[in-house]
This record gives sequence, C-alpha cells and structure tokens, in this order.
Amino acid sequence: MTKIAVIIGSTRPGRRGANVAQWVQDASNSHEAIKAGDATVEIVDIAEFGLPLLDEAMPALFGQYRNEHTRQWSRTIASYDAFVFVTPEYNRSVPASLKNAIDFLYHEWSNKAAGFVSYGTQGGVRAVEHLRTALAEVKVADVATAVGLQIFTDFTFSDPTNPLDPGTVTPGPHHEPALHKMLDELIAWSGALKPLRAEAAAH
Repeated sequence: MTKIAVIIGSTRPGRRGANVAQWVQDASNSHEAIKAGDATVEIVDIAEFGLPLLDEAMPALFGQYRNEHTRQWSRTIASYDAFVFVTPEYNRSVPASLKNAIDFLYHEWSNKAAGFVSYGTQGGVRAVEHLRTALAEVKVADVATAVGLQIFTDFTFSDPTNPLDPGTVTPGPHHEPALHKMLDELIAWSGALKPLRAEAAAH
C-alpha cells in the first residue's frame, strides 16, 4: 500500500492551506486506488510540530538529531511513501515554514515521489517551481502533473474584502481530474522507487 502525506506548507494564522488540504483529501477519496485500499491519503500539518528555525547542529544528511521536535518530524515523514505539498506563494516563492521543514531532514525524503497543489492570485505556480528545485536536492522525484488553485476563481469568500477570511475551496471542475492524474503518477513513481528505499533502509 502506498502511503501519501498531504503536507500543509503554511503555518500562518488564518491560512487557507488547511482548507485546501482538506479538499485534496476529500477529492482523493474517489480515486480508484484509494477506494480499493491500495493507497491512503493523510493530512500532515507542519504547524502541529512546532519546528523552530532550523536548530540542529549537524547537517540533516547525517541523521543525528538532538531535538525531540526533529525526531518527531523525522518519524512522521519516514512513514510515508509519497507527498502532496500544499503550498501558497509568498513573495514569488515557497513559505519559509515549508522550506525550513524540508531542510530539517534528508534521508526521510529520499527516493520518494511528490506532487503539488498550490494556491494564490497566480495559482502559486512560482512556489511550485522553487519547490521542485529544493526537493531535487533531497532526492525527491516530482511528478509533472500539478494543481494550481486561483484565489479569485477557485475560492468563495463570505467577505471578499477581508484578507483574514480563509474562504471555502470551490475548485473548478477540471481540478479534481488533474488531482487524480497526479495521484496516478505519485503511486506509479513511488512504486518504481520502492527498491531504492529498501536498499537504503538495509544499509
């Protein structure tokens, strides 16, 4: 079975990412592999781990963690085979909270697959491009298909003038098929990389 984590990248109070991640999980439930029990999708919220700005003395490559928050984060990420990163775009890039969370670890990410669901006034596409580059360095294989939600067309707000209103995620009809295609790719790539994960675990 392929275990997929939907990682909420923003920790900002009032963030929209939690609603987006919930849509990802709900929309994934109708995917054939998930209905058949061949894959699972679970939400992982970076905010729940209380990660400070990277505070480990040793580089993550060595896996020598002195802090319990790092060890908890390590155990969580190590337990998954693939990831869907839910990210907004902050100043043309990825949130610092998500980049920091990636930097805490190395081997726990390696030889796994990742997809992206981004959101923002431009769909968050520039954040995704930066994420692809950062994840390549920790040996994550990113799939081609991605979902980009537009704030003005894929969300509904009770008060559109209030920047603190997280809104309701109301994606256009083309987004769920794209999400399912991304899940197909994630499951296939994660399966193809499984021998490499097994080899690394044996050493």
